[in-house]
Amino acid sequence: MGQPVERESGEAAHSELPPGQRLQRGWPVTHYGPVPKFRPERWEFRVFGATADGEKRCWNHEEFAALPYTSVVADLHCVTKFSMLGSEWGGVPARTVLEIAPPAPDVTHVMVWAEYGFSSNLRLADFAADRTIFATHKDGELLTAEHGFPLRLVVPHLYAWKGPKWVRGVEYMTADRRGFWEERGYHNIGDPWKEQRYSYQEGPGDGPEL
Repeated sequence: MGQPVERESGEAAHSELPPGQRLQRGWPVTHYGPVPKFRPERWEFRVFGATADGEKRCWNHEEFAALPYTSVVADLHCVTKFSMLGSEWGGVPARTVLEIAPPAPDVTHVMVWAEYGFSSNLRLADFAADRTIFATHKDGELLTAEHGFPLRLVVPHLYAWKGPKWVRGVEYMTADRRGFWEERGYHNIGDPWKEQRYSYQEGPGDGPEL
């Protein structure tokens, strides 16, 4: 993995920043908790939950690294109010995972799981978007451990917390439930262009039913 077989440019950058954001030059390190140590012999990526065939699918690190590699040019918007524009993210498209391990017809959401039990929920349509990618590289270089190596999810059209670092798997769900930050007061959807930062801003249908 590391040499692109396809490049999707899409919208390289918006002409304006989302509301309340500032342009960031450089990439600050922001995360909760310690940086996990990568142990390739123990690393596993799982797809489980409501799969189409009812079976769990697993890849070790070598197998996941052998999946088709692509790159997308996309922005990253952090809820802490900085934005990086036009970065190149390389890795495995989320759509590839959906094709190899398809969800059941009634799946509406996914939970992306990362190290230490960290999680983030996404609508299936957001996860399946063209530029949602399990990134291993940024601008042609391997991610550093502080920025999510060996794998982080990038969902360019949502705030960056919706794309966890140190991803280890995806759970297919037939109903929505909140992830780590969503349980702690962050917006369930997280659209930066609507400035959906916090749960008190949610409208009808934005979050799971109680």
